[in-house]
Amino acid sequence: MAEEENVPLSQMLEQAVENNAPAGAEGAPAEAGDQTSPATGNGNASAASGGAEINLDALMDVPVTLSVEIGRNRLPIKELLRLNQGAVVELDREVNQPLDLLVNGTLMARGEVVVVDGQFGLRLVDIVSPSERLNGLK
Repeated sequence: MAEEENVPLSQMLEQAVENNAPAGAEGAPAEAGDQTSPATGNGNASAASGGAEINLDALMDVPVTLSVEIGRNRLPIKELLRLNQGAVVELDREVNQPLDLLVNGTLMARGEVVVVDGQFGLRLVDIVSPSERLNGLK
């Protein structure tokens, strides 16, 4: 039996993103069922260091947490302790700037708030490129 090679997850994901991006559409999601790797010709993407393989189908059911960040602020603890009901905390984002969509704490996209059936939603206006997303993981 061949020895398995330890490849960092970020490197495997980077290779998977490169191998599954449709031609000419950086950052666009791959078509459903389009899992063929140019390197192997099958449903497994070959990682850059030594041919370790990753099956993207195994990742499709992994749950992730999406959150929307409207802004940030830093306060000394003494000011934080003075906050009470009705206090207003200023944030570092202008009203007309798009909000950040984070997936497991990593910036993936930016968008505008919308209301869908009485609930908040986010209309995406900018998708962060795969290389920028992976740089955020390092």
